[in-house]
Amino acid sequence: MSEAKIRLYVDHPLSQGQAVPLSQDQAHYLVGVMRLAPGAPILVFNGQDGEWRATLTTAAKRGAIATCQTQTRPLQMPPDLWLLFAPIKKARTDFIVEKAVELGARRILPVQTRHTNSERIRQDRLQAHALEAAEQCGATYVPEVADLQPLDRLLANWPDGRRLFWCDEKALAQPATLTGDPGPAAILIGPEGGFSADEAKRLRGLPGVTPLGLGPRILRADTAAVAAITLWQARFGDWK
Repeated sequence: MSEAKIRLYVDHPLSQGQAVPLSQDQAHYLVGVMRLAPGAPILVFNGQDGEWRATLTTAAKRGAIATCQTQTRPLQMPPDLWLLFAPIKKARTDFIVEKAVELGARRILPVQTRHTNSERIRQDRLQAHALEAAEQCGATYVPEVADLQPLDRLLANWPDGRRLFWCDEKALAQPATLTGDPGPAAILIGPEGGFSADEAKRLRGLPGVTPLGLGPRILRADTAAVAAITLWQARFGDWK
């Protein structure tokens, strides 16, 4: 049996013998770019039914169908970790979303802060970027990328029982302390200009908020996101 080297996300139920229609873009990629013919194996997943080995049964540049054969992996949910971040430049925002998926965040929430550089985002574009990252890294679940919302509003409706690790640039001299019991959590990364005095004061006064230092040097926002998720995963997540 030949090895399946191409992995695609599909918006369709998956089960043994299930025929799965592929999008026109996917069909063009498989047939026009990768030169696959009927009978070629691929891997497919939908974020719900795990990963499946499938065979191309219809292969044309404008349309293709794959048929599921066997499940290669069940659905593997990432830990219950959210990433909150203030959008920055386009390429760096894309990097944050990509690495959050690879590192195992379950939900990604862009937030508007006082010093956020971007006042709007393309949520659909970032969601597509998360989907592509899941295809590449072997994830069987695709995290939701929420639409941009004000940090104040998000904090006002913060769910009980979800601990918030606030990456505070003022806590540079403090060790990155992750203590307590694992449970629903979130990491908050600020904008390039840092949090305003009012935002910092509110965060310090909220129950369940833990300031988190990320070492003696000031990190770029995209670097801070990777560092913070890595620390949390090593202590509480599914890397152990």
